[in-house]
Amino acid sequence: MMEWYNEPQNWRIQGDTISVTSKPKTDFWRETHYGFIRDNGHFFYQTVQGDFVVDVKVSGEYRDLYDQAGIMVRLDEVNWLKCGIEFVEGVQQVSAVVTRNYSDWSVVPLPENPTSIWIKVIRRSTAIEIKYSFDGEDYTMLRLAYLTPKVTVNAGLMCASPDGNGFSTKFEEFKISQL
Repeated sequence: MMEWYNEPQNWRIQGDTISVTSKPKTDFWRETHYGFIRDNGHFFYQTVQGDFVVDVKVSGEYRDLYDQAGIMVRLDEVNWLKCGIEFVEGVQQVSAVVTRNYSDWSVVPLPENPTSIWIKVIRRSTAIEIKYSFDGEDYTMLRLAYLTPKVTVNAGLMCASPDGNGFSTKFEEFKISQL
């Protein structure tokens, strides 16, 4: 059963598509570089135990600086990761933020702004592997990171619009599978 952390005003599920419009001035971030804490982004999740894989196809109408959408795995407000697309200076960046008290950020700028991108997160014990694809078949690893030894976490879909007025995104083919 999926539930919301910071439910947006506008969202719907139709078939295998989850459509969300993020609220303005929403984000997930802790301290690093900017000196602030934000924990008001949108997270549609379920509780998962042990090792698992999260897959989703993401399409967004990115407009404003830092508009973002993808996958989140979260233990609590100080231990989480988010990954997907983040829009920076007109360019879609494949992005990953891993937070253990302090957020870090890694990006890969895309040569062209794709209509959609597939994101896959694989959790094995304390490790999280983040991969992306342009066709849903051939994946490239973006990052391997430590998250938490806790067995039970929340996993699902995330979007936010830190500097903008909100944007629309579609999540398709979302699934969580136990390993």
